[in-house]
Amino acid sequence: IGRAGAMAAAAMVAAAGGSDFSDLREIKKQLLSVAERSRERGLQHSGKWAAELAFALEPLPLSELPPPPVLTEEDARDLDAYTLAKSYFDLKEYDRAAYFLQGCKSQKAYFLYMYSRYLSGEKKKDDETVDSLGPLEKGQVKNEALRELRVELSKKHKAQELDGFGLYLYGVVLRKLDLVKEAIDVFVEAAHALPLHWGAWLELCNLITDKEMLKFLSLPDTWMKEFFLAHIYTELQLIEEALQKYQSLIDAGFSKSTYIISQIAVAYHNIRDIDKALSIFNELRKQDPYRIENMDTFSNLLYVRSMKPELSYLAHNLCEIDKYRVETCCVIGNYYSLRSQHEKAALYFQRALKLNPRYLGAWTLMGHEYMEMKNTSAAIQAYRHAIEVNKRDYRAWYGLGQTYEILKMPFYCLYYYRRAHQLRPNDSRMLVALGECYEKLNQLVEAKKCYWRAYAVGDVEKMALVKLAKLHEQLNESEQAAQCYIKYIQDIYSCGEVVEHLEVSTAFRYLAQYYFKCKLWDEASACAQKCCAFNDTREEGKALLRQILQLRNQGETSSTDVAAPFFLPASLSASNTPTRRVSPLNLSSVTP
Repeated sequence: IGRAGAMAAAAMVAAAGGSDFSDLREIKKQLLSVAERSRERGLQHSGKWAAELAFALEPLPLSELPPPPVLTEEDARDLDAYTLAKSYFDLKEYDRAAYFLQGCKSQKAYFLYMYSRYLSGEKKKDDETVDSLGPLEKGQVKNEALRELRVELSKKHKAQELDGFGLYLYGVVLRKLDLVKEAIDVFVEAAHALPLHWGAWLELCNLITDKEMLKFLSLPDTWMKEFFLAHIYTELQLIEEALQKYQSLIDAGFSKSTYIISQIAVAYHNIRDIDKALSIFNELRKQDPYRIENMDTFSNLLYVRSMKPELSYLAHNLCEIDKYRVETCCVIGNYYSLRSQHEKAALYFQRALKLNPRYLGAWTLMGHEYMEMKNTSAAIQAYRHAIEVNKRDYRAWYGLGQTYEILKMPFYCLYYYRRAHQLRPNDSRMLVALGECYEKLNQLVEAKKCYWRAYAVGDVEKMALVKLAKLHEQLNESEQAAQCYIKYIQDIYSCGEVVEHLEVSTAFRYLAQYYFKCKLWDEASACAQKCCAFNDTREEGKALLRQILQLRNQGETSSTDVAAPFFLPASLSASNTPTRRVSPLNLSSVTP
């Protein structure tokens, strides 16, 4: 590195040191400086990230603006070639840019030379991928430039001639060659060499698969690390920790940052707090109305809530801004999917993938559409692609589980649902799916555990207790079955959503018969009367009421055992009659 270049780099490393946010002016200077340096090297996304963050801070007076970077002798020699090549690079003429940069010695020009060659290979690979967007197996189309780049960059790396940007590119090349362990080491080195470059941190985020890996990384102690940790916690579904980090960043002075606001919205989306996520996204759209990033996540939320007019407005709005962006295509795909036009939806997800074959959301959503169209082999293909892009995408693992369920292959199902559950341990849908799998494989004890856990973590679909009750029924554990049905009915009525739940009638029917067997006539007739309110159990309810009436007329008395509190364990019960352990259901407050 030229002496002045080395000094500038050292100054940036020193400046980024320390993880406190006391001097926001200094942080703003650093962000403006790194945004400019990133743009000079064609790293548009890192430049944009730094610029957006800088924009959220107070403007600097003229006297405090960062000075232009110092030019070295080598920079001056390469200036003409660099200026020409950069103009070609900006026009996406990568081979042409690389040709004019051959033999350049300065750090900036050398980086642009290597990066142009890398992007040229990527572009050719993407073009080939797009030409055959069918069942492409991983590794069929390769970036031909990667091996040569690795050889050249590793020589420079050994000689310690790579700056922070060079190390970042070397890491990207290693990752593309599936040398994950080496890539992680190089990205950590890049973060130490140039802590302000967001690209290196982001690449690290994509390679870390769990919290354990995070513990063993020796990361630089800089304020950038806080942004990195918040991001990685969101990715690893550690949402509580992520939200705490983002809150502390807002308190530190980044309250106007649209990046942080969008990340918080994504975090709430990940924990299925849909109302909170929607309100934050609406706020974000007011602040940044032409933003397209994360709008696909916003459309997922609108889709889940079946908000057709809002989704339609969003789709039209994004179409006006830029209809050839992957996010726009995904939003339009979601819009058609909500209208049950699945072929059209799949077409738009395919369009998104033609624009960016590594776009995760589109692969997963396309898998869902193929599932709707009963095209299981295409669905499997799409979900597998999603997993290749990001192994942490629980929706793809879950989708694969569903597909194999349709194909009646429960052992495969089990594997995929387990992976989904590992990624989302507190998501009841994964647990219910796992339970159903175990049930099909006749592993009923495991199934019971899954259903109970699904209920314990907060059952989204309110089905775990019914499934658990039916399992108890199968195993002739009538008392536990009754307990589950009672709890289920209490849950449903406390939500006030009775109409949609078909299983309520099943629960009342079972409880009516159960209380009838226990000779608790009052409770039995109360449940039987509830059965009469539902079409599918009306006749049985009436029949049971007649029987109860008959038995009462014959002088059969109701069982007088006092009912113990709800869910009393068997061992504590004074006698082992079921009537003692299951408290009668208080139906006075329940109205269908």
